[in-house]
Amino acid sequence: MTEPIFVPHQEFKTGLPRGRFHVIVNPERAQKYIKHKLMVVALALPMIGIGAALAISGYPWVGAPLVFIGILLPRYIKKQAPKILLHLAQNDARTYQEAIEYEILEVRMAEG
Repeated sequence: MTEPIFVPHQEFKTGLPRGRFHVIVNPERAQKYIKHKLMVVALALPMIGIGAALAISGYPWVGAPLVFIGILLPRYIKKQAPKILLHLAQNDARTYQEAIEYEILEVRMAEG
């Protein structure tokens, strides 16, 4: 297996869709990074709180969906974190550099 290499962001951005690189994402670290980067907790908690308040105060058809979205959103993002990270890394140089620096993402030359 090939060793991890350093690839400048622009080269990564153009070479990834062409299959020049093999990317390895650490799923646990990706989940933590994406959760922090997208401020998932900061979005989910108010949704749950507002939804619960609406449901209790007589608007269950509005409040219940907010509670469910607030509960399911972090789980969905956690499940999709490697894909989200790859998308963000491909489109944002800072995210790419951070993912490499924090050892969340490894780039290797594609074999073959």
